[in-house]
Amino acid sequence: MPNITDIPPANIMQELLALRTSVREKVPSKRLGENLLIATWNIRAFGNITRKWTSEEGDSPRRDLHSVRAIAEIVRHFDVIALQEVKDNIRGLRDLMEILGRDWSMILTDVNRGDVGNGERMAYLFDTRRVQLSGLACELVVPDEVDNVSTDALSKQFARTPYAVGFRTMNTTFVLVTLHILYGGNARDRIPELRAIAKWLSDWAKRVNSYEQNFIALGDFNIEARGDLLEKTFIAEGLHIPEGLMGHSRSIFDETKYYDHITWFDGDNNIPRLSMEFTEGGNFDFTDKVFLDLNLTKQQISWMISDHYPLWAEFRLPEE
Repeated sequence: MPNITDIPPANIMQELLALRTSVREKVPSKRLGENLLIATWNIRAFGNITRKWTSEEGDSPRRDLHSVRAIAEIVRHFDVIALQEVKDNIRGLRDLMEILGRDWSMILTDVNRGDVGNGERMAYLFDTRRVQLSGLACELVVPDEVDNVSTDALSKQFARTPYAVGFRTMNTTFVLVTLHILYGGNARDRIPELRAIAKWLSDWAKRVNSYEQNFIALGDFNIEARGDLLEKTFIAEGLHIPEGLMGHSRSIFDETKYYDHITWFDGDNNIPRLSMEFTEGGNFDFTDKVFLDLNLTKQQISWMISDHYPLWAEFRLPEE
């Protein structure tokens, strides 16, 4: 049985090298002491894998060693990446960490139980040569005193609890909060969680920033389009989505969907601006760069890689 660290078949190796080149052309390089590359990626049902280089019809899951090696080629270009939809079975995640190597580490939550939690975990993977843990790790919980008078108020805990972790690079400390909003039956079902998280983040950021820590929320917000949901929730609380991330699709199926976000406070509502400067960002479209010999549909690719593109942002670090 092949192992993730084995040398792949020649055709797969050639494709992986080409994929690496494509990512390098799209994503800025890591520059010591100058920049920080933060990403978020909902990797569809990232759990068990089939231990073959090329899975076949009837194999379950369809995600194979080739798939994980392709995911690794994308992930390794970032300094820290938040992952959503990591499942109870973490064989795929462990293989991913093994191929990334000893310079990479991870921190993740336990499984969200219950039907709406979908058996998912939140995870961060980070390049320890560039980023270290600063000490903070917690899950966001709604206090009993939260205002539940509004029609759009959250009446229970989050289906998938947002996960906050503190990191340090050089002399800059930053806190990432990753989330995966409950999709619900329609767009209005998402408002209570979005509104509660936005308010929670705003209140917490006012305290966190008093210690000169940068505060960034990222993940799958399940916001399909611009407009009401953002206006009523995140933007109303002062969270900022830069123009450089506005026009990039997040879905491999529909360019009008904007599920995933990287967002922070822009200096309003008594919350200081980031000490880091956003320089550029984007997605990475892998769909025409993987499984070239197999003639797969996007639906099939979504189960092997993902139905979401990774979304990334580059920040310039403050001068020492």
